Parts: sequence; structure tokens; C-alpha cells
Amino acid sequence: MGALSSRMPWHWWGRAPEEPGASGGEEEAEEAVVAEREEGNESEEARPAASQGSRKRKTAPGGPLTKEPRWKHAKDCSGSVYEALFLRGEQSDVRICALGEEWNLHRIYLCQSGYFASMFSGAWRETNMDTIELQMPDENIDREALHEALGSLYRGSILIPPGRVITILATASMLQLDEVIQHCGEVMEETVSAQTVCSYYYSAESYGLPTIRTRCLQWLLDNMMTQFSEGLLREVSLDLMKEVVASSRLLVMGVEMDVYTMLKKWMFLQLQPTWRGPCSVLLPDTDSWFARSRRDSEGTPFLETEQGRAFVPVFQKLRLAYIICDLTSAHVIHQDALIPPSWLCPLYKEHWLGPLRAEQTRNLWPVGLYMSDPQGRSVRCGGQLHRDKQCSWRWEGFNFSWELVLCYANQRIIFRCSARNKSRSLGVSLLGQRRVTFRLCLFSSDRAGRAIFRKDTEYQMLSLRTGQELEVMNLENQDVVFPIYVACNFLYLH
Repeated sequence: MGALSSRMPWHWWGRAPEEPGASGGEEEAEEAVVAEREEGNESEEARPAASQGSRKRKTAPGGPLTKEPRWKHAKDCSGSVYEALFLRGEQSDVRICALGEEWNLHRIYLCQSGYFASMFSGAWRETNMDTIELQMPDENIDREALHEALGSLYRGSILIPPGRVITILATASMLQLDEVIQHCGEVMEETVSAQTVCSYYYSAESYGLPTIRTRCLQWLLDNMMTQFSEGLLREVSLDLMKEVVASSRLLVMGVEMDVYTMLKKWMFLQLQPTWRGPCSVLLPDTDSWFARSRRDSEGTPFLETEQGRAFVPVFQKLRLAYIICDLTSAHVIHQDALIPPSWLCPLYKEHWLGPLRAEQTRNLWPVGLYMSDPQGRSVRCGGQLHRDKQCSWRWEGFNFSWELVLCYANQRIIFRCSARNKSRSLGVSLLGQRRVTFRLCLFSSDRAGRAIFRKDTEYQMLSLRTGQELEVMNLENQDVVFPIYVACNFLYLH
């Protein structure tokens, strides 16, 4: 579709939009194609209204529509039908009133809308009324959007600026204009960004656009950790953040502790919506606010306070086992006192029993072969390749001093098994061969966060000996765009 400017025209009858300077002197020519409807084709089968604004009407005297429409549907190539019939309301047979405005319109045109087709063809109170008062069930609908949607029935086109797409979508959903709804979805898909993703996501849920909902969720999984935005954090609801944080496909840049830090700032902004300041002071202000809260609550973990309970389902999706295995991160967790000790004690117990089992029985957790991550147990970590230049990341401490090194060189991603700290008393790191299940995702985007390159794998298993290197992805002959985010999921086996 290409890049969108401020407005998006759309036609569903293959017509051109009204040309600038088109005169209204062609009315006689247009009236020649506007004729009496033939008796055998005068009505549509009645359908119940599906929009949330529909309600059962009382049967009017005379029953279903008995009045024969006066107009056939005319193809409006020059725009004069739109001007004469819609803008000027010539030979109107029904008046539509809503939002303090009146439109003198024509039933034959309105019946292109499922909402009006049902109203005029069934046992409804308005079936034979000359003036119809519309109640707006949706606060997203405004006069301008309703005017555009009604006008599209006369010229088969509508201008959809991205900034107005939600109001037009809401109006088209009420009027059951399927083609307009479809086009709103296309505009939304092309304009997802940090400024629009949340409003698009919520609208897609409200108006039944599952493809757009999925597209917005994927954008958040790709960008929540890579394109920090205070405005974005303010807009993400509890339910949406829970879904994002729970996903193993969240692109974590750094380690799980970075997810915790992002959640801490998000929770602060939800609780303090009036906060304003530069990004550089957001985390210090966040820590100060929670420190005051901790003193006021006499040390009660914040998630156990009245204010904090609402956020519990989100923080429960953190993979805390991969946070407390790092000494610095564990210290921050305890200092913040957001998370109840009852969440952490079982994890510390497992961390202690794990190396004991490894040392004395050679049974490491997790036991078994995991080729997927249904329970959200994988390590999430990643980094950024700024240019096509050799670099590496080392992730350590996740499995008792066994380290996994990811290297990028010569357009290849390589894993290496390392064990630097052989002097430690526990012998886990001295095992000669280890197995790991991994998933790898490489992603780059445009300035709006839309993917321009993506290459990922499903979960695969590797068997690595100490010091061994294995190539896991080859980017030769790929249309790679730098910088690239490299996100990894690991499940250690033994």
C-alpha cells in the first residue's frame, strides 16, 4: 500500500473521488440514471442489526416497508450525485437526525448499510417513519465521522486520515459498513507505531478485528523493550501488559531484570499519571516514590498493599528465577520490596537444592526434553548488533556457573559453551557435555517499529561440549538491515 500521508481515499465501486472544481451543472444527466425501482426488486431480506447500537423497535402500522423507493443506485463518476442528493438533499425521502445534525437522505442509498437495511425492511418502529432519531451508543462516534460514513454511501469513497480511523471505524461498525471496516483495518495495519499501537489494539478488540489485534500485540512484543516511550507505558493497560510480559516471544534486550525494571516504571506511571519529567529521572523518581510508600506501609511489600494488589497478575508473569540468580539483581529486588518474600523463598530453595542434586546425583533441573515453552520457563535475553561487525554476549549464572556465549562473525550466529570458573567447589561447570534447547530471533525495524527484517527459529536442541562452537544461524544472502536486535530463549537440560 505504501506510505500513508494525512488522508487515505478508498473506493468500493471503482469510482474516482470527487475532483476539485467539479461543477453541479450535471444534475440533469445524473437524474437520467436515477429512476423508479422495479417492483420485483424493491426490498431486501430483513436482517437483525448486529451493532451494539441496534435495539428492537416496535412494529409500525402497515408492517414492513411498503413504500417503494424512488431512486435506483446511480454511479457517481463526477460527484454531482453526491452534491445533489447527499449535500443538498434533493428529493429526500427520509431525514436522519443525530448528534445535533440533520441529513436529508434516501432510503435506497441508506440500505447499502446493514443497519439501515434491517431498519427499513423489518418490523421496526422506524420502518415507515420520515424522520429518524439515531441514538449514538458509542462515544467514539462524532458528527464528522457520521457525516463521512453516510456520504460514502453516495459516492462509494471515504477519506480516512490515520488520526480519525478509530472514529470512522466506530461509525462503520454501528452502521455495518463492512467495506469501510475492512479499509479501516488496512489503514491501522499500515500506521501502527508507539503513538497508535495501544488505541488500535483496544479498538480492534472492541470492533472485532482480530488481525489488527494480533498485529498490535506483535508490535508490542517486538518494541516494548527496544523503543522506550513514557507515553507508551502510560497507555498499556494491566491486561495488555500481562499478556506482553507472559510471552516467551517478548524481545528482551538485556536480561530478565530489565523486564522487572520496565514493569516498575510502568506501575509508577499508572499510579502517578500526572508525572512529567525527562526520561533520565523516571527511574530515580520511581524508586523514590516506592521508597516513601514502603515507609508509609511500615515495610509491607508493595504488591500486598491495597494500591499494589491490582498489579499482582502482571508481576506474577516475571521469570523471577532468572533474576535472583544474579547477586546485584537479587539485592535490588529485596531493596525495592515490591515483591512479597513468599514469592521468592521457593525459588531460593530450588536454587539451593538444584546444585546439591547436580553435585550428588547428577540430576539437573529442568529434567526432560522441552521443544517448546508452554509454561514460560525459558531464559529471555538479547542484545543489539549496531553494524556488521564481530561481537559477542556472555550469559552466565543461569545454571551454576555454566556460561553460554553468543557470537556474531562473518554473517553467522554461533553458540559457544564456556566454563571459566573451574575453581568453584560445585562441579556442575565441569561436566563435559551440556544440552540446551533454544529459540533465536533476529529483528530490525523502521523508525515506527514496523518489521523490515525478521528471521527466527522454532525451539531446537543443541548438545555442546566445553569450549565447543556451533553455528546456529547463517545470514549469507539475506537482505539484512542493521541495526539488528538479537533475542534468545534458552531452556537448559543437562
